[in-house]
Amino acid sequence: MEQINVFFEDLSSLLWGWPMIVLLLGTHLFLTIRLKFPQRKIGTAIRLSVSRDNNATGDVSQFGALATALAATIGTGNIIGVATAISLGGPGAVLWCWLTGVFGISTKYAEGLLAIKYRVKTPDGKMLGGPMYALERGLGWKWAGVLFALFTAIAAFGIGNTVQANAMSTLTFETYGIPQYLTGLVICLLAGAVILGGVKSIARVCTMLVPFMAIFYVLGCIAILFINGTYVWPAIRLICESAFTPAAAGGGFVGTTVMMAARYGIARGLFSNESGMGSAPIVAAAAQTRNPVRQALVSASGTFWDTVVICALTGIVIVSSIIAYPDIDYSNGAVLTKAAFSKIPYIGAPLLSIGLLTFAFSTILGWSYYGERAVEYLARGKQDTKDNTADSTSRAKAARVKGTVNSYRVLYIIALFIGSIMNLGIVWNIADCMNALMAIPNLLSLLLLSGVIVKETREYLWSGQLDKEMEEN
Repeated sequence: MEQINVFFEDLSSLLWGWPMIVLLLGTHLFLTIRLKFPQRKIGTAIRLSVSRDNNATGDVSQFGALATALAATIGTGNIIGVATAISLGGPGAVLWCWLTGVFGISTKYAEGLLAIKYRVKTPDGKMLGGPMYALERGLGWKWAGVLFALFTAIAAFGIGNTVQANAMSTLTFETYGIPQYLTGLVICLLAGAVILGGVKSIARVCTMLVPFMAIFYVLGCIAILFINGTYVWPAIRLICESAFTPAAAGGGFVGTTVMMAARYGIARGLFSNESGMGSAPIVAAAAQTRNPVRQALVSASGTFWDTVVICALTGIVIVSSIIAYPDIDYSNGAVLTKAAFSKIPYIGAPLLSIGLLTFAFSTILGWSYYGERAVEYLARGKQDTKDNTADSTSRAKAARVKGTVNSYRVLYIIALFIGSIMNLGIVWNIADCMNALMAIPNLLSLLLLSGVIVKETREYLWSGQLDKEMEEN
């Protein structure tokens, strides 16, 4: 196991080296410029996200799709992940994480657009989409679609499952003394009750859970910043300086480099907002929307809330706490976060506990849907969108696909219990590798299909026709 862990650790370092940084940030910057800075439309995006397209085709509302995507992205990456990036890459990692989010808005916009453009409607009326369909239908790369779906199905067991369950069980054990296996059983029961209900059940729960947990967490961060008021501006200055000047980090961060700050900041940024990874478009494809650009804007607002707001707040909270309380242990992300939140009298620890538990649980729900749709893509093989339900072969195929998806759901729920009681060092490394392997074909599809993205944007956004209805494929 140790050799396997070393292998994935080395592979993770290779995948998240300069080539990935150039590809990821390059795609963000390229799409930002070519799409004329869609970040300018973030106000419109937020407005659309809370509007309902009643007459549009889809499985869930635009807000339901956004809430499910945010449920998957607003997780431990926003809390522990940011702290880990700071402990490994220094305060400058916060700026790189934030920049990944700002420019990643363009990439998330493009992903959401392609998800609607190339989605398919199954004979039973379900909407399916995501990078695997864009790769297959837009570029004719069925093999790349299969690889993406395979990496997604595997990644779901890491980033969205065992990692989150372990964070929850460890937290409840260390804080309240609850045995990890008991927490694992509760997680399985609660998650299973939602996951087995399908996308509508997941979206319904996420729609209620996400606004509560986000507002609750943001208010806690604001409270800490108020307590650390004297150190907030020095923290922001240190973050900016450390992103480009290694010596500026000082103190316990001596030895961190610009490359380390960039690597860990960008990696945690992608882990947090998933812009470029290709996961969020899978649920965006199920949204009720009248044209691809409306959903693209709604999807883009997710990156704004996740990284530009929540991750930035987390980073400033942690760095200001480090300056204010030099005795804080910098070496461990979880310890660093706990120490920062403990500065809120009486309610600091419960606030962090509730935040982590709700964030982690929502991530479990969101990623269960991503993995499920990836498995369904693999099981369907050649896409059949015609209504052949009376045909015995089609009925047998539909039954086989349904059985495969249900089996995946059961395995996903079982993995939650396993993750809650095992050591996950190797899982983190495998998850990082799978995330990178998902991102590569997705980013290539965004670059190669950028002409399609520009054409759709010109038709609906630049011409001021956001209310225009598209023709379904």
